[in-house]
Formats: sequence, structure tokens, C-alpha cells
Amino acid sequence: MARGVDVAMTAAEKDTVWSQYKAGATCATIGRVLGKPVSTIYSIVSSHGGIAPRRRKRAEDALSAKEREHISRGLAAGDSIRTMAGSLHRAPSTVSREIARNGGPSNYRAVDAERNAWRRARRPKSARLVQRSQLQSVVHAKLRLHWSPEQISGWLAREFPDTMDMRVSHETIYRSLYIQTRGEKKRELASHLRTRRQMRRSQYARRTDDGRGRIVDAVSIAARPDCVEKRVIPGHREGDLISGSKHSHIATLVERRSRYVLLVHVRGKDTTSVVDALIREVQRLPDGAMASLTWDRGMEMAQHGRFSAATGVAVYFCDPKSPWQRGTNENTNGLLRQYYPDGTDLSLSTQAALAAVAAVAAVAEQLNTRPRKKLDFRTPAGIFAEGVAPTS
Repeated sequence: MARGVDVAMTAAEKDTVWSQYKAGATCATIGRVLGKPVSTIYSIVSSHGGIAPRRRKRAEDALSAKEREHISRGLAAGDSIRTMAGSLHRAPSTVSREIARNGGPSNYRAVDAERNAWRRARRPKSARLVQRSQLQSVVHAKLRLHWSPEQISGWLAREFPDTMDMRVSHETIYRSLYIQTRGEKKRELASHLRTRRQMRRSQYARRTDDGRGRIVDAVSIAARPDCVEKRVIPGHREGDLISGSKHSHIATLVERRSRYVLLVHVRGKDTTSVVDALIREVQRLPDGAMASLTWDRGMEMAQHGRFSAATGVAVYFCDPKSPWQRGTNENTNGLLRQYYPDGTDLSLSTQAALAAVAAVAAVAEQLNTRPRKKLDFRTPAGIFAEGVAPTS
């Protein structure tokens, strides 16, 4: 599986995967950034145990591609090995071995020789714990006692201060456990770790993943004015995202007093895309048409400060795991599923024709002109236009 993934991903894309994973991004977030399936990202990360592979680099004394090209031209010109070695300031034996291992004088090609050199350098090297069986036995024994790799490394340094063969860093233990160890033994040893994870997780993941309840400088819904709660003043909205297939999303903005809904096309679930789209939509509204926005704890609103600065709209956040605190929006999203069933590719929509249903009518218009029992069977559009408070 991992080999197939390597073929499908460029080196630059894999660099992005590891840099973002190390920074704490989830596989789903990385997939959205690169436009790749989550399974592809997970395969890359899991195949290396969640530990970024060491960046490959040429050894200082290794022949370069330019030197190999010089050898190729020299062979074509009939130069001797000593002549080529002298012009390269290399030992004749170095040039002789290079030619011999790559097809001999008649078949030597610089491009093929360079490719072969990188392939040979990629051969797996024996891990430190594999080479030293006594050290491996001690490490595994301590893991089974629920010692952490850092505790094991520190204890070894104190227990064997003069025996370097019995010293190992905690990173090497993690690398050996998550990459070299396989199958049932890996599962058994990993089960003794405090986290019991089968692959390494970034130390920043808790701070930057897509979890709830970690919005910086979030203003609690408890600080929202009573007039918003009582629905007596128009312009206060609840917001959320509805999701479709292929990581597509639409933002929904529902006015609390009238239940009038706006649908906003977003390019992705990341906070920059969502906030950019909301700013664009709110700035199109008449002055005073929107005074506040209540959202859940999704990280898509992490840039709420930028949104408020650009629109003048105050943002309030629900308590974690409390969707009923924005029940108007939850109910509206349920109604929208009649038009956008689970699995609908919402990315096919555009802002101009976001809610097209059979190319005939807009979903938002249908919802806003549908009588609601909660509104004494008046329509959201009617109440929104009249500016008259509903009786319930």
C-alpha cells in the first residue's frame, strides 16, 4: 500500500504531508489542503509510524550528478581513468569503481548511474535496537513495565554511564517501535505505552486539530445579550456548516427571529476559507442586517477575530457539545437535508446558484417562503420583510 501511495504523491506533496502532520494537522485536514483522500494521507503517515522519514541527502564524499556527467563525457572521448580522476580531483579507484558498478566503460550512462546511487542509498539500514540484542531485550522489558521511552533512555544513561552500546535515545525507541517493529509484537509493545497508539502523534495535535472547545479568545454564549435569546430584535444569526461528499461544505446563516436562512458557498472547511466566505457574504448585506453570529466550537471559526474586525459582527460560541444552544440552525440544517441528502457533492454548487434544485428553484428561497408552525404558519421571508416579531 505504501509503495502505491509513494507513486501517487510527489516529493513536494509528501513534504507538505509531514510538515503539516508534525505541526499538528489531522490527516483529514491535510487531505483537504492537498485535495487527496484521507486514506491516502493516512497510508503515508501510518506506513512510517507517524514519524517523518529522515530527509535524504548526498554524502559529502559521494560523486555528484555533475561529476558523473563528466565521467560519461570522458569515456565517450576515450580519456583514461587517471585523466578523468585528476580533472575531478578524485582517486582513480573512485572513478574505476563508479564505472564498474554501472555497466562498464561501454554502457556507463550518467543519468542511470545517478539513479542507481540513490536507489542503493535507500536500502534499509539495520536499526540500533536490532543490532544490539541485549539493549533490545532491556528496552522491551521496560516497555512491558509501562516505562515511557524517555524514562527508559534516562535510566539507561544512569545505569550504564560508561557503556555506549547500552545507550539509546527515546526518539530511537519510538522509531524502532513504530517503524521497525511489526505485527503482533508491535501491537503488544505499543499497548504498554501511556497512549497505546499504534503510530506517533504530533505533540501539537491537541492544540491544532479539528476538535471542539479550543477556540482562542472565544466569547461564550453566556455573554450574549438577553435580547438575542428572546428573539425580539432582528439581525442575530446562528451559523454552521453542512457537509457533503468529497469534503465539500456549505455554510448556513439563520436569522433567529424570522428563521430566514442564507446559504454561503465555502471552498473548504479550514478557517481561512470559511471566514473569507462569511466576510464576503455579510459585507453584501444592508447595514445593520446582521449584528451577531452564534457558532459552535468548530475550528472553522478560529479566525473569528478577523471576521468581527471586517464585518463589525460579534461572534458568540456555544458551550462544547451543546448543539441545542443553536437549535434554530440545527433545525434548519435538518430541513436542508431534504434538498441535500448525505453524500451530495456540494462543491458542484456556486455562490450564484448555490442551492439549485433541479435547476428550477433555490433551496434558500423555498425554505424562506415555506410556512412554519413555529411562526404561526407565517413565512420567514414575510416576517423578515415586515420587521414584526413573531408571536411564538
